[in-house]
Amino acid sequence: MSIYLQHFALKREPFSIVPDPGFLYPSHQHRQAVAHLKYGLDREGGFILLTGEVGTGKTTLTRTMLQRIPAHVRVAYVLNSKLNESDLLASICSELSIKIPTRKHISFSKTCIDALNQDLLDAHAAGKKTLIVLEEAQNLSHDVLETLRLLSNLETNTHKLLHILLVGQPELLEMLGQNQLRQLNQRVVSRFHLLPLDKTEIANYINHRLHHAGAGGAIFDTNCVHTLFKLTKGVPRLINLICHQALLAAYSIGTKTVSAKLVRLSSKEILVDLKPSNSHSRSAPLVLVSVVFIAIAATLTPLKNSDWNDYLTRFNSNSDGPSSVSLDTTAAAAKEPVVAPTVSLEPVITRLVDIEQLPPDDQIIESGVPESLETLAQTDENGENQEESANKRSKNPLINLLKLWGVSASEIYTLAEFDALAGRSGLRSAQLDDTTLFALSLIDRPGVVFMRQPSGLEKSHLIVDINEFTVSLMSSGDRIAMDRAAFLDQWTGSYLYLWRSPDSFEILKPDDFNKPALAWLQGKLDLVNDDLEQLITGGNYTAAIQAQVTDFQSQQNITADGIVGRQTLMRLNQLTDPLVPRLTRSGG
Repeated sequence: MSIYLQHFALKREPFSIVPDPGFLYPSHQHRQAVAHLKYGLDREGGFILLTGEVGTGKTTLTRTMLQRIPAHVRVAYVLNSKLNESDLLASICSELSIKIPTRKHISFSKTCIDALNQDLLDAHAAGKKTLIVLEEAQNLSHDVLETLRLLSNLETNTHKLLHILLVGQPELLEMLGQNQLRQLNQRVVSRFHLLPLDKTEIANYINHRLHHAGAGGAIFDTNCVHTLFKLTKGVPRLINLICHQALLAAYSIGTKTVSAKLVRLSSKEILVDLKPSNSHSRSAPLVLVSVVFIAIAATLTPLKNSDWNDYLTRFNSNSDGPSSVSLDTTAAAAKEPVVAPTVSLEPVITRLVDIEQLPPDDQIIESGVPESLETLAQTDENGENQEESANKRSKNPLINLLKLWGVSASEIYTLAEFDALAGRSGLRSAQLDDTTLFALSLIDRPGVVFMRQPSGLEKSHLIVDINEFTVSLMSSGDRIAMDRAAFLDQWTGSYLYLWRSPDSFEILKPDDFNKPALAWLQGKLDLVNDDLEQLITGGNYTAAIQAQVTDFQSQQNITADGIVGRQTLMRLNQLTDPLVPRLTRSGG
């Protein structure tokens, strides 16, 4: 256990530089990156690129994706990029547990490729995909990259057999831009360049890591954010190194908060470019020795729990106390981090507009639990529980959409998981890619819409109301009203919504036999029309029932085909269930 953990009541080191997926902060950039990785993996083979500067979190992100990869995807994870062609092929075969036969008069490379090809064909026949991941790909030679390109040629008549993820520094992009590697570059189906954190994200990044390490109170002063950004330019690894050193320094001098000054002093032990003056440089070793001596001596004297408890009591009860990067100031502190007004730990789904490809179909999403359509726009003016208030103002449109239907969600990372959770609750999701406001008003369900941003990104919002003049959205936890013309100017036409399907069926056609479905249908039609004639069907969808359905469809401006499908089911639910979330105040 690190020597400062007990002092700060932590369970784990919050700022370790080990690429632990459990500590991945879902920044805007990281969510987009995972979306692109998932999109590339869903394609029919090819190369996927993840690039970024040193320390931006590429390896952590990659391991997070691999930790959550579907069971039908096999992975060969190659860490050593300083390999020649034969060693690389041998490593891939070893990772996939492929036995390499001994063959005379045939090169080792060809033997490996033949064995790999046969294994990929067998895996494809069994419904499995294969992913090769290469870290530090900027170190790969041109010959090795050409070998990888040739491996990407392994295919059937209709399917590529390999996905290859190259993870590397910006130099990798320069390499692929060279003329001799243009063939490989043209086979990249998805690419993303990971940038450092914005200044506005650093507070939440610190909160996120402290929260997962078990912190229950404030540690870093708010002034630390500006200092950290100035020192690190938002690079997560540098933030971790400095914050770890600052916690150690705070422990050694017996304080339970970290100031900006302490961060600056601690950074001098980490950042080689921050060299002190000559006078200071002579005293620096003595200061470091003193800090270490105090730290070692302090381990011999256990910290009294009462000291920490008294501090927490003073902090939580003193609303006028020192400003700090706090996890929370209420009893809910151990559960959810407080988020800054402009940034949230709960992500907003975004899609990058890529000039070379369509945007990804899946996005990383996190948790948040607003209670209802009305409470989404409420604030905590009455001093309500802060955790509940934060949940109501969740910045994740998909989580908010689920909550409107009474479904709580957490730890959802893809739309596939979103669909699965909705399905377990009797809900179905549907997405329209090029629709109109009129169609939305007919569907009459809240949903997620994608809006174009000036930066070229697409940002998702929860659309909660349409009227004659305005469209109301939930954006970054707040309800906003837009002029219809302004909305249409930014809206991409994409719309994702939920609807409820009866347990017994999703579609009912004339001549079908389905007793539960007919019972449900007749019950709903009876609620809509009290004068409806009661028919005995025996579970058969008879012509008489079809006539009642056709009449209902005509009244509701639905295609009168007698088929009980999505539109008919939704309208029946809408008219008979007051708890169904609505999009238009007038019901369309």
